Amino acid sequence: MSAFEGYNGQAFSPSGDKGRFVLPPAFRKAVKESGEGKKTLCLAVHDKFDCLIGFGLSRISELHAKLDKEEERAIQMKDLDWERDVRAQQLFGFEQLPFDDSGRFVMPEHLRDLGNVGDGLYFHGAGEFFFIWNPEELARMDRSFRGAQVTCKKLMAEAAAKASSKGASK
Repeated sequence: MSAFEGYNGQAFSPSGDKGRFVLPPAFRKAVKESGEGKKTLCLAVHDKFDCLIGFGLSRISELHAKLDKEEERAIQMKDLDWERDVRAQQLFGFEQLPFDDSGRFVMPEHLRDLGNVGDGLYFHGAGEFFFIWNPEELARMDRSFRGAQVTCKKLMAEAAAKASSKGASK
């Protein structure tokens, strides 16, 4: 098994039958590497944007370290408003979802609602995690997301053309 090096790349995945989605191959591989071969996708709501984030099991230890570091900083800064329990529930409120060899997984309804998930998902690598966007939500973002917006639009068009040609060949 190769060493986990983070999440990069972009992909679009239309929703499948029975409410399932497919974790694209590059992200599937990275999630498995992160989880030492386990096919477990961790999904959480982004704390600032109307999207979800995904990552593998290795990030759990990173989140524990982050929590400890933030607590140390709060103590040093005498930040009496910082609450370890509140921050812990924010960091560890993710779902662990199994996926099959083809990357199919079922997204819980509450995550679909929180991420404004529609008929397809746009995946965009961000190093220690990856964004999972409803393309309509991504399109509403400001210019700093322009690269992701253009890529998402192109990948959606390619998926639609592929689906159209598949339907025409039947």
